[in-house]
Amino acid sequence: MFESLTQRLQSTFRLLAKRGRLRPEDVDAALKEIRLALLEADVHYKVVKELLELVRERALSAEVARALNPAQQVIVIVQEVLVKTLGQPVALNLTRDKPRIVMLVGLQGSGKTTTAAKLARLLKTGGERVWLVAVDPYRPAAAEQLVILGEEIKVPVSYEPDLSPLAMSESGFQSASNAGASVVILDTAGRSQVDEDMMGELKSIRDRLAPVEILLVADAMTGQEAVDIARGFREALDITGIILTKMDGDARGGAAISMRAVTGIPIKFIGVGEARDALEIFDPERLASRILGMGDISGLVEKAQAGMDPQLASKQVDRLRSGEFTLEDFLEQIAMIQRIGPFGKVLSMLPGGLTGGAQIDQVAAEKQLNRTKAMIQSMTVYERQHPQILNASRKRRVAAGSGTTVQEVNQLLRQYRQMQRLLKRAGRGALKGLSNIM
Repeated sequence: MFESLTQRLQSTFRLLAKRGRLRPEDVDAALKEIRLALLEADVHYKVVKELLELVRERALSAEVARALNPAQQVIVIVQEVLVKTLGQPVALNLTRDKPRIVMLVGLQGSGKTTTAAKLARLLKTGGERVWLVAVDPYRPAAAEQLVILGEEIKVPVSYEPDLSPLAMSESGFQSASNAGASVVILDTAGRSQVDEDMMGELKSIRDRLAPVEILLVADAMTGQEAVDIARGFREALDITGIILTKMDGDARGGAAISMRAVTGIPIKFIGVGEARDALEIFDPERLASRILGMGDISGLVEKAQAGMDPQLASKQVDRLRSGEFTLEDFLEQIAMIQRIGPFGKVLSMLPGGLTGGAQIDQVAAEKQLNRTKAMIQSMTVYERQHPQILNASRKRRVAAGSGTTVQEVNQLLRQYRQMQRLLKRAGRGALKGLSNIM
């Protein structure tokens, strides 16, 4: 997400870092590069113009922190302006009497049905009793997909194919209400384009059921087209929020930056992958940090906590403190990283400074992680616990079983021994500190 934009911006910041102070000509040169970067990222030209005017005004004002170098000053200013442009986060409105209706609308191919399941899972995790309703009599496959997704996340799904969209919605709502649901998500029918018939159906559902939220599901990869689609739905339905999908793809990202400024509609969620948990509450500060290559440590910590078994983590910490660290522990660490998400996504959430500003081949990193995992899994439990017994014949067996070479097995063992020594030293330091306190 935003990879090209991030690289262009960071290149500009590196040039500024060589300056002793921020001069007007440096600001103008930087703004020219930032302008090109934003336009290439498909940010709306009016938004680019307004954003750069704010950056220039702030950069040349007396209030800029003189303790920062020119690059740091511009990064701070651009981040502030980006956050302002992206708009303040607006929470999902779930304040009315239960069950509250959340209506999802959008064009075909925007990821609406998958998003309905992701949103249901997210709300269910937050303690809501969720009910899904398929409101698409035109595409049976979409409704069947929702039923399958509902079974996967253990959320009930209503689907009555012989009814009209309005009747489907009313019947599903009644079933959800009778079952004690607190939130009903309507997955409405999409079209290849906005038309009067589509809007007429959606208006009838809105007028009859009075949803607390009407959320437009828009594909971020369509760029400025997504902004135009949002305008069309806003004029016809008064939508209350936007969910941007496919933000993990090769989208240039301009739709996210432009959407709020151009339409005035708040972005409430962003879809960042195919997994059922790959739906994030929109946070402009985090998104601005990612765009500027500053990472998203808060998001990484949240993902780590969500994918971590607290008892297992506590047990591992105790073992590490005592100086114990086996290849089984190493294997569990890899599994914990992979539970957070694809390794490339984990790396993308780290600030550029933690990787020395180097561009990491995320595919190669993921591949190497899987090779390391395969080598350890090809060992017996006793070998993982006592790797010192791995002689030449055992190494050949491990290499053959994991599709690697003996040299790679030797490299893994060297890395393991280095890590083990570091952990033992760290453990002794912790124990020494504890004895000094006592």
